[in-house]
Parts: sequence; structure tokens; C-alpha cells
Amino acid sequence: MLRTRVITALILAAGLLVVLFLLPRAAAVAAFSMAVAVAAWEWAGLLRAGSRSRMWFGVLTLLPCVALYLVGMPMPLLLGLWCLALVFWLLLVPAWFRQRWALRANLPGFLVGWLLLIPSWAGMVMLYSYSAWLLLAVLALVWVADIAAYFSGRAFGRRKLAPTISPGKTWEGALGAALAVVIYGFVIGLISGKLSQLTLPQILLAGLGLLLLTAISIFGDLFESLAKRQAGLKDSSGLLPGHGGVLDRIDSLTSTLPCTGLIMMLIA
Repeated sequence: MLRTRVITALILAAGLLVVLFLLPRAAAVAAFSMAVAVAAWEWAGLLRAGSRSRMWFGVLTLLPCVALYLVGMPMPLLLGLWCLALVFWLLLVPAWFRQRWALRANLPGFLVGWLLLIPSWAGMVMLYSYSAWLLLAVLALVWVADIAAYFSGRAFGRRKLAPTISPGKTWEGALGAALAVVIYGFVIGLISGKLSQLTLPQILLAGLGLLLLTAISIFGDLFESLAKRQAGLKDSSGLLPGHGGVLDRIDSLTSTLPCTGLIMMLIA
């Protein structure tokens, strides 16, 4: 199982690097769009939709992404999408965790899927348009948080973060993730030379931003865990051997990318 997981991870990493640094822009955006369409197909599966409904939801998620790209990604529309997503993650999702609202194959369930995936796709495309390295840095931030949470949770985990949603996650793991992300941000700032250009208040503000992104990434992970638990499934699909499905790989990004896109729009 570990060997399969490692091989799949290496293939995914190689594929991502090819998409980011070797493909033309239109082809890279097409790859992002197809990944989101597959994730939408998986989301419909978590809603226990039928096979035809799952296929249609994948198509109906792909079409708005294509339309957004063809009309030039207008900033007012992106701003609205990302603000709506931020309200969802910061206000509605905490209430969702408390109330355990059921997700079903109905209009609200599909709209939630759109709210997870379309703003995330827009964030991915916008960050990529600034720089492939910037998008990779944001993706790596989430990977750092996930890896640090796993190992710090195994080493020090005592208090459960959300025992009824994801029993393996702990507060100690979350704190380890936050610390690792701040260190990661500091290292990236040093390597890029940006850190020396910032004042102390700006550095502190950047640190708070990194902590916010870490917390929001955990929300994304927990929300998909809740959806899988309600559906009685371990993974969103079996498309990626050893890793589950596409949605399992981007769950934290569904919350992080819209927030990052909004931040970049405000500071760029």
C-alpha cells in the first residue's frame, strides 16, 4: 500500500510540474478545469447521486469555468466568488460542523459543490496567471500543513480536534501545522528576497495571514471528511491508487485557494 501511494504521489508531482512549467497557458488551464470536473463528479458521488447525475454535475461544473476563462476572468466576478466562498468557510462551515447538516443529491448539495470547486478553480487560474511558482508555493503551503499536522499529531497528539468528524486529527497536529507553515513562509521570504523588503508590522501581518490560511485549509479537510462520513465512504473515489480521489487530494485547497486569490487581488 505504501509503495502504491508513493508511486502515485511521484506521478502526480511529475504531472503537476509538467502542467505548471511546460504546457502552454491554455493547456494548463484546461488541465485545471478537467481536475475540477472530476472532483465535481466525485462530489456528486458523496451526495449519493446516480451515475448520470454525477456525469452531468461534472459537465455543469466544467462549463462555468470555461465560460469564466473565455470572458477574461473579470475581476468583479472573481471578487464576488471569493467573498462568497470566504463567507461560506468562515461563517457557514463552523455552524455546519456543529449542526451536522446532511448533504444530499438536491439543489443545496450541488450548489455547495459549486461553491467548493468553482472559486477554487478561479483561484488556481489567477495565481497561475501571476506566476507558476506562486501557485506552486501556495500548493506547497497546504502540503506542508498536511504533512506537519500528520507527524506532529502522531508524535504529540492528545486532544481530538473534531472526534466525530475526523478522529485522527488533533489540536497538537493543528498547532504543528501552523508552526510549520510560518517557518515555511519565513524560508520562502528569505529565498525570494521579499522578507528584507518588509517592515516588522508587515511581517507580523504576513504571519497572521499564514495562520489564517492554515486554519482555513483544515476547515477544507474537515468538511470533506464530514461529507465522506455522511456518505459512508472512506475516499471520494478510487481514481488515484493509494490516495483515493481527486477531491481527497484537493480538499484543503478548496478552502485555501479562494482565500489566497482574494488576498492576492487586494495586495497586487
